[in-house]
Amino acid sequence: MHILKIFIVLDFVSAALFSVANVSFHADISALAFFVSAVFNGILFYVVFARFWKTPSRLGFFTAKKMLQYQPFVHLISFILRRAGQSGTSRAFDALSVALWILSFAFSLAALFYFSEKRAAKTNPSWAEFSKKKKRRGIAWLSFEILDWADALVQAVFMVLLFQIFFFQFYKIPSESMVPSLLISDRLMVSKITSGPKFPLSDIGIPQIKKYDRGDIVVFRNPHYESGRKAEVKSVVSELVYMLTFTTVNLNVDEKGDVKADPLVKRIAGIPGEQLMMLDGVLYSRTESSPQFAPVTEDSKWAAYNLNDLPKDLKGKVRDFPISADGFSQMEKLEARRNSLDINSAKEECEDLAKRFVSLYGVEKLSLVRLDFENFVSPSSLFVYNVFRDNYALTTKLLSSAEGAMWFDAFMTDWISSCDENMRDGLFGGDLYSDSNFRLNLMAKVLVGKFIVRNAELIRDGVSSAEFSRDEILSQCWNEADEIFNYTLYLDRRNMPIFPANAADGSARYIPEGCYFMMGDNRFNSLDMRHSYEERLEKLCAADRFSLLYYTNMEPQYVSESRILGTTVFRFWPIGRIGIVKRGQ
Repeated sequence: MHILKIFIVLDFVSAALFSVANVSFHADISALAFFVSAVFNGILFYVVFARFWKTPSRLGFFTAKKMLQYQPFVHLISFILRRAGQSGTSRAFDALSVALWILSFAFSLAALFYFSEKRAAKTNPSWAEFSKKKKRRGIAWLSFEILDWADALVQAVFMVLLFQIFFFQFYKIPSESMVPSLLISDRLMVSKITSGPKFPLSDIGIPQIKKYDRGDIVVFRNPHYESGRKAEVKSVVSELVYMLTFTTVNLNVDEKGDVKADPLVKRIAGIPGEQLMMLDGVLYSRTESSPQFAPVTEDSKWAAYNLNDLPKDLKGKVRDFPISADGFSQMEKLEARRNSLDINSAKEECEDLAKRFVSLYGVEKLSLVRLDFENFVSPSSLFVYNVFRDNYALTTKLLSSAEGAMWFDAFMTDWISSCDENMRDGLFGGDLYSDSNFRLNLMAKVLVGKFIVRNAELIRDGVSSAEFSRDEILSQCWNEADEIFNYTLYLDRRNMPIFPANAADGSARYIPEGCYFMMGDNRFNSLDMRHSYEERLEKLCAADRFSLLYYTNMEPQYVSESRILGTTVFRFWPIGRIGIVKRGQ
């Protein structure tokens, strides 16, 4: 009995100090922190000392026990409230508050030990009857059972919340970005204890033990969304509400009211000290000690592009196939043609097409051209889809004015003068990615030139527009146009420019220490750290004034390890896929 009093007194002292540490003089939600913890501590003090200790009763025993059980949870809510205001708290202040919370929690657990059914009678013989479950009937029994179940559920929620903050978190896969490794609705256990979990809205917690490596599947906060104190407060509060409402209320929504894709689960593809690049589905990396880009052989173990090759049993569980088997085959053929493109031959072909069009237009009229011919065709008209779709309208526009003839000549040949100055080590732009996009742009320009010259020839010969669809040359051009346009739809999923981008002087920059680059395994169906959430029109070749355009959301970024919540360790659902989630699988 004496030692129990000691634990309760120590609990009250640490709890009172914790309440004082929660005092806030700001006129916002943080002011509630002291009120919540102080009122709870006052009621607990009154119940234990003023009521139960003087005149023990079954109700007093039950109330004191329950309040001691809820004390750590109420203090945790107070801790969050204190840091949910507009002004934060210092690291030292957070450390003090955490220490007091831990002390109070430990002393309340020690006190509860003596309130257990087995220890109550030994602590005080008069408590023996209080600890036993009272027999009830009818309405009283039903009411008690309902309250007992509600109490058990609320305590379970708080225990799960504490468990998820510091030890393990359960995560449900929401998309197919990690196929075939993870499927929609796979349920995972994510280890957090080795990733340095922290108390909510603070930097105080367990030190990070885990050293991440390429191939680890990690769960992390989505950097695409707004960061900072306000966003962090909203995230913590929404998680708390989500748990307290038994997953029925999710406040973690964006400005449109849609549930955020946060957190994310992806695989670490790039590690500190690396510079990355991806071409034709192959990830390349280099470091300061190895300055030449080389394929990352490990990445090919888990990167998936053609889901049509999956085993039949797994293939049946996949909902979305971003590209067909034939489409993937056509993609690889186009990449092979692009890579083997003879630039000198393309140069000659572009010059020939330009001469043919000028001769069809009438060379003597070029002297009438004004200086603003560059704006004769709007930039949006050079979007690959628009320029192929509207090739006939573009032809008639170019034939309508001398400026059109000059524009076409520049469109076909302007790139030639800048070609040599951009060539480094036999590659346009000095790297595989820039060179491949330069070649793709060149293939598209040649095709546009073929469309326009052939249209002009048919118009000159008086061929009706209805007969254009039967022209063999145009039919072949349409087939190539489909292939090129379709490829641009996958361009940002199949390739990635040098990342981090080189400095202005051309020197390489690398992923900083403590930062990582993540991608989904299902590369055609993964919005990951390669991409932003907004698309924009951009040139296929930045060095070409008349480059064709495509829609891109390429904006690679790395993620600080401070945003990593944990690593996936075990899949517990569905039953047929239960097992350890191993690195590299």
